[in-house]
Amino acid sequence: MLATRGVERGLIGPREVPRLWTRHLVNCAVVAQEATGAIPAGCSVADVGSGAGLPGLVWSLVRPDLKVTLIEPLLRRASFLSEAVTELALDDRVEVLRARAEEVAPRTFDVVTARAVARLPQLLTWTLPLARVGGVVLALKGSSAGLEVAEAEATREALGAGPISIHSYGIGVIDPATTVVLIPRAR
Repeated sequence: MLATRGVERGLIGPREVPRLWTRHLVNCAVVAQEATGAIPAGCSVADVGSGAGLPGLVWSLVRPDLKVTLIEPLLRRASFLSEAVTELALDDRVEVLRARAEEVAPRTFDVVTARAVARLPQLLTWTLPLARVGGVVLALKGSSAGLEVAEAEATREALGAGPISIHSYGIGVIDPATTVVLIPRAR
């Protein structure tokens, strides 16, 4: 779907097709498989700015125990996600919301995730309010994760998040491993 309709609809670039598995799908899948402490069995997950379903749609395939909500404001992307959910027979555990993150509150989730949406200070303002107290935000980031964590310190404190940590998933499976910034919601 991503290699054909995803490219046709501008969800991924044509140059990404040869790297679709390693750079996009496996990159997301290893987090769902390995981060079981942060993504407990049966939890609710919100994927903010889901776009092509990365990581939320991938997580729902890898972890059928999760209840996933894909949050995407753009109609063409939300339409693609709805079609994919139906085609993959995930209607019973995946919901597509055509909305901006700030429109979803006061609804909360155990885990909130995002990939390639915004730098961490801005991303926290959108995602942390969607995490329940005691829940977490898992931001899939690249090599700039450490810099973004430093930039987000004031925002983290103001929003009531706990200490931020950086984790790597998929070591020995993909290169580079997936970098995830974990932000717990403390209050």
